[in-house]
Amino acid sequence: MSRTRIHNLSISLDGYVAGEVQSLETPMGHAGERLHEWMFATSFGARLVGAPAGSAGVDDAMARWHEPGIGAEIMGAGKFGPPGWQDDAEWRGWWGSEPPFHTPVLVLTHRPREAIEMAGGTTFHFLEASPAEALDVARRAAGGLDVRIGGGATVARQFIAAGLVDHIHLVQVPIVLGRGASLWDGLEGLEHSYDIEVVSTPSGVTHLTLTRRSSG
Repeated sequence: MSRTRIHNLSISLDGYVAGEVQSLETPMGHAGERLHEWMFATSFGARLVGAPAGSAGVDDAMARWHEPGIGAEIMGAGKFGPPGWQDDAEWRGWWGSEPPFHTPVLVLTHRPREAIEMAGGTTFHFLEASPAEALDVARRAAGGLDVRIGGGATVARQFIAAGLVDHIHLVQVPIVLGRGASLWDGLEGLEHSYDIEVVSTPSGVTHLTLTRRSSG
């Protein structure tokens, strides 16, 4: 069976994946881009933002695991757009005419709409579903490849709490946000279900890789 994976999910020292308050002008709230500066500095991340170059090394190597073997992505409404995007029939996501996913993307929302086909192989599908139901749909769309849980914090937390995520790659960034969207609420004892590896890099971030333990 295909695996369910989380990659490059940046998190502050106090456990926040985004700040407050998200808007069209501030997609990550008061956190700004501070949670993702490590990635934009890499060769992988520079390409995503149209920068001419970026660094090689461990951060770049870890970031690149985001793409291989992925056949579909699931994301929350807050990752697709700012609050109120459901009222804008023209809103097509943050990423321009050719989003970086190149797969079917399932957007979880209480207000589904018609699918949007974009350049480069990305098609956004909008559905209201539980984590297990959404994962079933995504696996069918993925054609035997893995499914990536793209965030934000609420969606990642819900899928982890439901025991549906096989591989979690978190990047702990040495900043304190104080408030925002927390990943860890309700996930007490998570370490008992996963083998955890930790790698610190010269950029100052720490990569945490959690691999779900076999029930056998």
